[in-house]
Amino acid sequence: MLKRLYIVSLLIAATFLGTQRPAFSQALLPYTLPLDQDQLDQAGLQLASEAAQLAQFQQVQAALSRAQLATQLLPDNANVWGLLGSLYLQIEDLDNAATALERAKSLESDNIPVLFALGTVYFRQGQYLQAANSLEAGLQLEADNPGALFDLGNAYYKLERYEDAIARYQQAADLEEDFWPAVNNIGLVLYEQGDVDGAIQKWQEALEMSDGESEPRLAIAVALFAQGDRTTAIEMGTEALERDSRYADIDFLDENLWGSDLLTATQTFFNIPEMTALIAQL
Repeated sequence: MLKRLYIVSLLIAATFLGTQRPAFSQALLPYTLPLDQDQLDQAGLQLASEAAQLAQFQQVQAALSRAQLATQLLPDNANVWGLLGSLYLQIEDLDNAATALERAKSLESDNIPVLFALGTVYFRQGQYLQAANSLEAGLQLEADNPGALFDLGNAYYKLERYEDAIARYQQAADLEEDFWPAVNNIGLVLYEQGDVDGAIQKWQEALEMSDGESEPRLAIAVALFAQGDRTTAIEMGTEALERDSRYADIDFLDENLWGSDLLTATQTFFNIPEMTALIAQL
């Protein structure tokens, strides 16, 4: 399972409004009706509401076009800009996501979902310090958000602030029952710190919490192989990769925040004949 990065859903309440169009004549220039700002505001909110509903049904492109128009009708509405940013984030258009979310932040600096979403965007752009700063700002306003705490742990981990990362992961795990990725990532940090036994213990906890997910199972297999337990390592590694073959890809593991020491040990494990043969069949 890919690491959960906290993605904010900004839903806008809307009033549905019917609009009338003027009749046009081929012989005469059209008469332009005066625009009523209240009607424009209502139309913008309706478009934003439709965009949020479409996004819930994974119709992101249709949602995006409505959200873009909504920001034109409501250029000073932070929530609408936040919605647009979150939609860009879903299609991995990170530059436009950052632009829209920064606009939302400029309009409403204490908008918590916007701050968390910006943290996600900056993290995906590899701007880990900016990600941490945005997440910290959001958590000052909403301290008990497990997803944001997890994301902040990831940012600290990439910044090699290992103790801070562990603390945030633990807070997230304490707040949300069975939040196995947070426990799993404590294991990732401990392994990079050289505490292999501590890492294995955390991965075993994550394995039990996750109902047998591949990631902690494979991590345990790699660590056990490095410690000389070849039989158990091959058994667990085989089960992990047969359950989810994506974990046979070193690049995929890197995306899931496996550190350099663990990746080196994993490549060594994958190079033994038993694992090489298995990976070739996946």
